[in-house]
Amino acid sequence: MNQSIFMDKYPIRTIEILKTETNHDNLNEICDYFINKVKHHPKGAYIGLFDHYAHTEQLEDGVIIPEIKGAKLVVFCFGPKLLDPRALAVRPRSIGVADMGDRFFLTFMEPPVDALTSVMESWIYGLKNKESSLS
Repeated sequence: MNQSIFMDKYPIRTIEILKTETNHDNLNEICDYFINKVKHHPKGAYIGLFDHYAHTEQLEDGVIIPEIKGAKLVVFCFGPKLLDPRALAVRPRSIGVADMGDRFFLTFMEPPVDALTSVMESWIYGLKNKESSLS
């Protein structure tokens, strides 16, 4: 998983998973996988699924690069504590999934709690359940 700063300010994690490396065949199956993970996490609260591709596609001035075939965000919150109202600025969480044709591109912004970063990473690594035919 790659760690970077997007647009000079957002700490994000990204990974590309070839479709040959997972048993999940499409974007909806990947999103369902994450929804299930959130619903079964003891502190997880599933909020919704946002179809970013459909939203952008319907905008008069919306632009989507041709490599992206679909893009959705699974929106959720862990929120085990609310000790400062500023915490609302970094909640809720989401995992973005883009269908790039032969692979899925997954990304999330790092939460302020390292343990939750590890949870989200483990969910993503759990998608890689097949050896790539290209490796």
